[in-house]
Amino acid sequence: MPDRLTSPGAALPGLLQRRTLLCGSALALSLRSVHAADGPWPANPIKIVAAQAPGSSNDSSARALSDYFTQKLGVPVVVDNKPGGVSMIAAEAVARANPDGYTLLIALNSQLAQAPVMIRKLPIDPDKDLLPIASLGVGPVTGVVHKDFPVRSIKELVEYAKKKPVNVGNYAIGSGWQLMLAQLSKETGAQFNIINYKGTGAMVMDLFAGQVDIGAGSLAGMGGGIQKGNVRPIVVFSRKRSSRMPDVPTWTECGYTGPAFENLVESNVLFAPARTPPVVIERIAALVQQSFTESARVKSVNDLLAEDEPPLTGASLRQFIQRTWPSYRKLTKDLGVATAA
Repeated sequence: MPDRLTSPGAALPGLLQRRTLLCGSALALSLRSVHAADGPWPANPIKIVAAQAPGSSNDSSARALSDYFTQKLGVPVVVDNKPGGVSMIAAEAVARANPDGYTLLIALNSQLAQAPVMIRKLPIDPDKDLLPIASLGVGPVTGVVHKDFPVRSIKELVEYAKKKPVNVGNYAIGSGWQLMLAQLSKETGAQFNIINYKGTGAMVMDLFAGQVDIGAGSLAGMGGGIQKGNVRPIVVFSRKRSSRMPDVPTWTECGYTGPAFENLVESNVLFAPARTPPVVIERIAALVQQSFTESARVKSVNDLLAEDEPPLTGASLRQFIQRTWPSYRKLTKDLGVATAA
């Protein structure tokens, strides 16, 4: 009988020892993770993967941040452009990277929102596989026409496009600009020949050269052409008129009561892979916020995009995404914007 009682008891110390060792190992790993985030991070080079081509507002934001991060952190910070696939090429590269704060994504808010609607087989789930850190340039899109194109308003554009198809430069598949054109075509019968580009840069060059009749983008991409007279603005997608272009009407002021495009603002958002330690996310978000006051280049890019709007982080950024992503998805589906493979 005593043997039966002491036998389980004899095994118990070994079991406890093994559990203690396992718990100790887990604690050590946890402590190393926190220490790596809050102490020596960053100890390695950082890569920012930009979802659009060089010359785009997305690329400009990424490079401005990379310069500031390099100066502030003392480690190399490089930009790797991976355009295409409704931002999913870049997003997949980041989502599958180690969640350690050394691989980040900067992508258009609208494209990550629309990807589940536009791509039949998503390589990742942007809702679950990416963590938002900070927004850069939460601002409206401005629709413009080439200086020689005989249109000065949305109304005139519709009348012209009813008679003859208009060549339209589109800076990104599924952009708010493309949605607006789809809505106009659905409501009025206007004809638009959509020419897709992998970013604003190449589209702007063709627009300024008259290769396309109309286009759209942020003030970062269009501001120079507007100032030089290469293009004319005809509409701004915003709740109110832009302080930099007070004479340009909003979508609603143009007389259209369809989907609320004034609520669909374009924004470059910085993301990290899911499961990146919160302390790393918070540190990067704080750096982005600091950059708006300490870096003239970051502030200049953002001012062109968002008219002095500060970056969104934390709860404010999550609310912004929760408000805009469902709207983009619904509009994309309702308007039948072409689905990517």
